Amino acid sequence: MHSTGESAKFSKVVLILILNLIMVTNTESSHLSERSLHLFKVLVEHFIDDGQPVGSRTLSKDSDLNLSPATIRNVMADLEDLGLLHSPHTSAGRIPTAKGYRLFVDSLLRVNDLQSQEVEKIARGLQSGKDYSELMKRTSKMLSDVTKLAGVVMMPRTTRSILQHIEFVSLSANRILVILIVNDREIQNRIINTAKNYSSSELQQVSNYLNDLFAGKDLADVRKSIIDEMEKMKNKVNEMMKTAIEVAQHAFSIEDDVHDNDENLLFSGQTNLMDVAELCDVDKLKKLFETFNQKRDILHLLEQAINAEGMQIFIGEESGYDVLDNCSVVTSPYEVDGQILGVLGVIGPTRMQYNRVIPIVDITAKMLGAALNSKN
Repeated sequence: MHSTGESAKFSKVVLILILNLIMVTNTESSHLSERSLHLFKVLVEHFIDDGQPVGSRTLSKDSDLNLSPATIRNVMADLEDLGLLHSPHTSAGRIPTAKGYRLFVDSLLRVNDLQSQEVEKIARGLQSGKDYSELMKRTSKMLSDVTKLAGVVMMPRTTRSILQHIEFVSLSANRILVILIVNDREIQNRIINTAKNYSSSELQQVSNYLNDLFAGKDLADVRKSIIDEMEKMKNKVNEMMKTAIEVAQHAFSIEDDVHDNDENLLFSGQTNLMDVAELCDVDKLKKLFETFNQKRDILHLLEQAINAEGMQIFIGEESGYDVLDNCSVVTSPYEVDGQILGVLGVIGPTRMQYNRVIPIVDITAKMLGAALNSKN
């Protein structure tokens, strides 16, 4: 279950995406001329290639249009007024904004076909035959090696964890062993600390009560019921139910839950980002690497992508996380037998080579799904 803070972050992401969609739609409805769109496309491609602000003289030379630098400056000023470009204070040239990249990716980008050797490299890296964990590690590393950016893979997970049975065993004062049986055969053991010592008979009553109430239900629904609903009843129920609430809150709200487990997210190639000019600021890198180490924010971003259809591209502030304002995250879900098991992707600068990164992420997700299918 997402906390209030996480819900706020999710709402922020949704709002940003909606606003960007509205802004891009308004831009398109303003009927930018083909000349303006062509100049904009050339500018973005030029900036992606060398990372330097693009001036009117460069555009005049590279656009293959017979336009004077003054005319091009006027077009650039119009694009800046629309929020598609901005001018760094140190340069008279322009660079794309996150909104500009969004228009470029959605409307102007031509995705390249991958070279046969790249496809073969990906296929070799994802050959089946080893365990799931090793396959995921190879996938993350392969994404990083091929793109020269940071590769990220969410480990496969079942979409539902059905509680079959719960049992409590007293270990010592205030320490209880929780035994969970989920999905018929999976056994999870957890140790919890409680506010007071409970007798074996009390724990048996609690397990009987919780099994009667929640057996056969999804663990996510169990958590929601306990934390949202039963807490509201805390002052209106008998002592046994109060005991059940306290113990259950500990048992079903542990930080090493499957959605927050660090082992569910694999990174490779983070150091590649140290070579990117706009990310090499010491403070920016420190915050970015802290985010990689904590993993939680990236995991929440991928959880949003897993619930969307197809590839998702978060550009700059669209991610909802300040530390990623200068980054883009390109993701694609991978699936087995039509069921989405996880998400993989690439994290890099906003000026990444989208025309190359997008097909790499797309085909890697498809090949990973095929490799997992072959294991079944």
